[in-house]
Amino acid sequence: MNRLTKGLEKKEIIIVDTTLRDGEQTAGVVFSNQEKIRIAKMLDEIGVHQIEVGVPVMGGNEKAAIKEIAALGLNCSLMAWNRANIDDIKHSLDCGVDAVAISISTSDIHIKHKLNSTREQVLENMVKATEFAKKHGVYISVNAEDSSRTDLDFLVKFALAAKKAGADRLRYCDTIGILEPFKTYEIIASLIDKTGMDIEMHTHNDFGMATANALAGVRAGARFIGVTVNGLGERAGNAALEEVLMALKYILNKDHGIQTQMFKEISEYVARASGRILPPGKAIVGDNMFRHESGIHADGVIKFPGTYEVFSPEDVGLERQIVIGKHSGSKAIMLKFREYGISLTEKEATDLLPAIRRATVEMKRPLFDKEIVYIYEDYMHKKLEKGTDANLISTE
Repeated sequence: MNRLTKGLEKKEIIIVDTTLRDGEQTAGVVFSNQEKIRIAKMLDEIGVHQIEVGVPVMGGNEKAAIKEIAALGLNCSLMAWNRANIDDIKHSLDCGVDAVAISISTSDIHIKHKLNSTREQVLENMVKATEFAKKHGVYISVNAEDSSRTDLDFLVKFALAAKKAGADRLRYCDTIGILEPFKTYEIIASLIDKTGMDIEMHTHNDFGMATANALAGVRAGARFIGVTVNGLGERAGNAALEEVLMALKYILNKDHGIQTQMFKEISEYVARASGRILPPGKAIVGDNMFRHESGIHADGVIKFPGTYEVFSPEDVGLERQIVIGKHSGSKAIMLKFREYGISLTEKEATDLLPAIRRATVEMKRPLFDKEIVYIYEDYMHKKLEKGTDANLISTE
C-alpha cells in the first residue's frame, strides 16, 4: 500500500507534486535524469503522497528516467502524464507507474483554436482513454485543461462522464491563472455538489494567487493539491509546495504529515538543478524569512520569537539571523556582540549605533561581522585614548 492509498483511507489532504513534469515545463528548464531521480527521492523522503514523474510518450531520456524512478520502490504513488489517447497510456503502463493523468482541454477557446475539435469529440476521446486505463488497474486522474474558462455545465458533464468511465478524480486546472479565491470556492463547491468527485486543485500563478486559489479549493472540499517545488511551472509558475504545505498547517490548521524540515534543502537543490535563483524574499524558504534588522522587530524577536514569526526557522530548515544594518537598534547590537563573546552595556551599544548606521548607508548594505568588530575596536581605541566613556564616535 503506497502513501496515496494510505492518505485516501485516512481522508488526508493529498499532495501531488508535479515538479518533474509541469515544473520542468518552465521555459528554459531541463533536469538531467540523475537530477530527476534525486528530486523524486527527496520528495518521497519528505512524505509527498504522489509524484507526477513526466511524460512517457516523449520517449528517450524522459521515458528512461521515469522507468528508473518507478524501479526505486518509493513509498509514494507515481503518476505519468498523458494526452487523451490510448498510445500515450501504453507508454505510461510500460514504465511501471501506478497512476496516470489523462489530460484534454475542456474550454471552448481551447477546443476551437487548439484542438480544432468539438465538445462531443473531447468527451469521446477522454472516455475511451479512461476506460482503457481502467482496464489496466491504474489510478486515474482526468485533467480538464483550462477548467477555469470552461462552461460549468459542460465541465460537470465532462466530470460525470469521466467518473462513469472509471476516473478516480478530476484535476481542476486554472491553466492561465485567472481565478481569485472567492470564485474558486464557489466553483469547486458546486462541482463537488453536482458530481461527487474528488477534486485536485491545479493552480497557476499568473496573477500571484496560485496558493490562495489552492487553499480556497480545499476550503470548498477539494482533497488534492498539485504543487511544484519553488513554484516552478509555465509562465509565472504553479502553486509552490512549501507555501501550500505551511499555509495548510498554520492557516487552515490541517496537518498533512509532510516533513517540512527539509524544505530549504529541497528548494535549494531544485533551484540549482533548474538554474533558477531562489530569491532571498521567497516565501517560506527565502533567506530573508528569518532575518531581522529593524530595531523594533529584532527587539521583539529577541524577547519572544512569536512576536514576528508564525513558525520557527527550524521547521523549514532555516536559521534565525539578526542583521546589523541601518535600521538596527541597541538590543540587536548587544545580542550580536554576545555572539562574539563580548558583553556590551546598553550605553556602549547606543554609542556604536551612529557609526554602524553611517557605514551601512555608505555601503548600501548590512555589515559583515568583521566590519562591526572593526567599528567596535575603533570605538574602544578612542575610549582608551581619551580616557573617558563619552560618546567619541557618534558625532564624527
